Amino acid sequence: MTETTQRKNESQDGAAAPGARGSTSIADPVVAKIAGMAAREIPEVHHLGGGMSKAFGAVRQRVPGGGGGGGVTQGVKVEVGERQAAVDLDLVVEYGAAITDTAADVRTNVINAVERMTGLDVVEVNIAVGDVHLPDDEEEDETEQEGRRVA
Repeated sequence: MTETTQRKNESQDGAAAPGARGSTSIADPVVAKIAGMAAREIPEVHHLGGGMSKAFGAVRQRVPGGGGGGGVTQGVKVEVGERQAAVDLDLVVEYGAAITDTAADVRTNVINAVERMTGLDVVEVNIAVGDVHLPDDEEEDETEQEGRRVA
């Protein structure tokens, strides 16, 4: 080992650099939560998850002990390696939003958040837009809720 390399691997007091004293692993659900929150920060994103994913998420949240963070990661799938991560997102965007611009904004925000918070290199963010939220959809949801006997 050269003198220059040795100095890079040691801190000022001669001890090993902090990175050489152990390892850090980041679980898939951690990256999924970061990606989900980052995607939701874009105003044109109505919610994450498609029709079936949304239905399963609603059921899971009503089951005792089944909703632990599931809402944040609904519509988010990740693969995490030692130094890299890949993210897949299912989005529902607001009607009138430019879908390609929204996808680019989501991709940029997710990459920045995951890389900043985890130090992982995000190799890809795949986005599938499964639906467009129409203003009339909220009125229909409210009408269905009023007609139900139990919540």
